[in-house]
Amino acid sequence: MSQVTRDELAHDPLWVARRLLGCELRSTGPEGDVGVRLVEVEAYRGQDDPASHCYRGRTERNAVMFGPAGHLYVYFVYGMHFCINVVCMTDGVAGAVLLRAGEVTTGVELARSRRPAVRKDDQLASGPARLAGVLGITGEHNGVDLTDPASPIGLFNGEQVVEDDIRSGPRVGVAAAMDLPWRTWVDGSPAVSSYRRGGRRRTRARA
Repeated sequence: MSQVTRDELAHDPLWVARRLLGCELRSTGPEGDVGVRLVEVEAYRGQDDPASHCYRGRTERNAVMFGPAGHLYVYFVYGMHFCINVVCMTDGVAGAVLLRAGEVTTGVELARSRRPAVRKDDQLASGPARLAGVLGITGEHNGVDLTDPASPIGLFNGEQVVEDDIRSGPRVGVAAAMDLPWRTWVDGSPAVSSYRRGGRRRTRARA
């Protein structure tokens, strides 16, 4: 399985989102390896996207989103969960794709131990928090280079998802630009998360 290159990710988030479907995100650590086939993602641009962490400009928190492409942007939400994003666009231009859900392909037993409350294997990585949890990804992984063969977390090419199996719809849980159809998923995958419309009381940004 070949590793995705930086050049393949240095494009508009909407294009990269579709490109990521079917790819495998794999984490390696002392406990073992876990691999997840990506089946649901959400695109976020930068200062032209009011739902983005970068809408108001560059900060210490969102600096990774300004590139270069291929790095992991990790943030903490609701005081309890980590969310993970693949940075895209060109260096200095903000953009990222939130990884919303996946199907565990390797390391199922380890994934189960990390999410013991989840009863069905096809739900282990269904939702951003579960996805980060089964992979063992935390804030210390912010900035990790997914294209580096020596990285503990890598992004790999998988079987390409055919266009007829790809669906798009509104992003989940954001309070701005909530109706943009920038969430993309593999039709029929049981791991795809349930849709929840955002609103004023939700946190503004996802990525």
